[in-house]
Amino acid sequence: MIDKTVATIEEAVAGIPDGATMMVSGFGEAGAPVELMEAIIDQGARNLTAISNNAGEAYHGLAKLIQEKRVIKVICSFPTAAKKAVVKDLYAVGEIELEIVPQGTLSERIRAAGAGIGGFFTPTSAGTKLGEGKESREIDGKNYVLELPLHADYAFIRAKTADRWGNLIYDKSARNFAPTMAMAGAITVVQVDEIVELGELDPEQIITPGIFVDRVVKLDAPTRVSP
Repeated sequence: MIDKTVATIEEAVAGIPDGATMMVSGFGEAGAPVELMEAIIDQGARNLTAISNNAGEAYHGLAKLIQEKRVIKVICSFPTAAKKAVVKDLYAVGEIELEIVPQGTLSERIRAAGAGIGGFFTPTSAGTKLGEGKESREIDGKNYVLELPLHADYAFIRAKTADRWGNLIYDKSARNFAPTMAMAGAITVVQVDEIVELGELDPEQIITPGIFVDRVVKLDAPTRVSP
């Protein structure tokens, strides 16, 4: 019987090795697997590389994991948050490596990994510092740079609802990067608000099929009060 659900958050993050590369969904806090990120602190993995749209929010989730110095490199579009500039502060003193990727390029690099595409040419960043050192090509009179896919050992995402097969639906904009990250991660771990019986999900609403999911855990997100 296929059952991808796990009973505890400890099981969800078990086995993550030091040096792993992980993708983390979320646009700001929308769709961010906050509790999974904080569980990695107790799990113990270090020297991680994090791929995310932004490097966490305030003092929790991915930002907290980074603040605990468990992450040595961040690949993202927005390294600072509205309430806390964790990555900026660590980068300023040379304690973290940072790769800035334009948001659309970041999304396409993740999608390319999941789709098995070896790379793509984009005009974004052509002629800028972000394009320096990359292969370039002129196509129809316009300059393009070659961008490579982003793969990850783990993808940590948040969805609204799952069944035991790992089929997922999302809550509006909280969907953001999660579907493509689920495809690009070798192991996909999902934090959900509810788990339903097989057949209860409308097939037309399933965005991520269970074939891309390895672990599902139901978590009740706590109410947070930022300092």
